[in-house]
Amino acid sequence: MSETKIALVTGANKGIGYEIATGLGALGYRVGVGARDEARRESAVQKLRGAGVDAFGVPLDVTGDQSVTDAAELIERQAGHLDVLVNNAGISGETGPGWVQDPTTLDLDVVRTVVETNVIGVIRVTNAMLPLLQRSTSPRIVNVSSAVASLTRQADPDIEIGPIMAAYSPSKSFLNAVTVQYARQFAGTNILINAVCPGLVATDFTGFHGPRTPEQGAATAIRLATLPDGGPTGSFFEDAGVIPW
Repeated sequence: MSETKIALVTGANKGIGYEIATGLGALGYRVGVGARDEARRESAVQKLRGAGVDAFGVPLDVTGDQSVTDAAELIERQAGHLDVLVNNAGISGETGPGWVQDPTTLDLDVVRTVVETNVIGVIRVTNAMLPLLQRSTSPRIVNVSSAVASLTRQADPDIEIGPIMAAYSPSKSFLNAVTVQYARQFAGTNILINAVCPGLVATDFTGFHGPRTPEQGAATAIRLATLPDGGPTGSFFEDAGVIPW
């Protein structure tokens, strides 16, 4: 097995995912750029290579069983193992005025679509990549969540948590709960898995509203992806530390 550490970042063709790929590449990782759109994926790969990152494209639609299987087979051929998986790909789902998802009028198809990407997609990718991760001496999994997943913060009227997002916010709470289940399953092993909130980052996901840059949003994810052995697992982090569930 090659000594070069291998990472896969889903949704890595732009925004926070791209910056996570950049940061891991700067640390010497060979980075698989997971993305659905071929042109955007290859553009990101070329840009990363231009910055000195050893990057390769991974065609990947997290909602498709065959796409995910094919991605795992590609990484098998390219590298033979995987050290880091960052489940970054995610969607907000259709919103109304003010970026609101009103629970009383919510289209159930919106909920299904958001959960399919933000939760089921993460499970699908994680399980497909597990055989490759288990060949690593220090495998790390990072699930990109959001502070709006915190039920503690959502339920506190004194905390400003943003608009009501009745599909997106619960999908990230669901993702956090799944993260804990994986951590329980991997207890006593060398696999560390954590959830991370990048903060409100100015990307196309937020309509470029937010005080944080994509580089800032990527920082904690990169730290969790490179945790030393014995580091935390089954936790939820932001820059300032642990976020309450």
